[in-house]
Amino acid sequence: MKVHNQDNLTVTGTNIDEVKKRNANSGMSYNEAKEFLARTTGGHGTSVYSDTDVEQVRMKNKKA
Repeated sequence: MKVHNQDNLTVTGTNIDEVKKRNANSGMSYNEAKEFLARTTGGHGTSVYSDTDVEQVRMKNKKA
């Protein structure tokens, strides 16, 4: 049987430390997942996540 410190419990009895531990081990956050998908799929409206040098692409396109 585990004994919980009362300071780490919410009013409803949720163990705050346990929630933080589980969140840390739960994988990507929503925003991290959005960024990953934007970087790996080339989705529309994802330029904020792009590391493409726009000027370099323009110069390359002019030469072609």
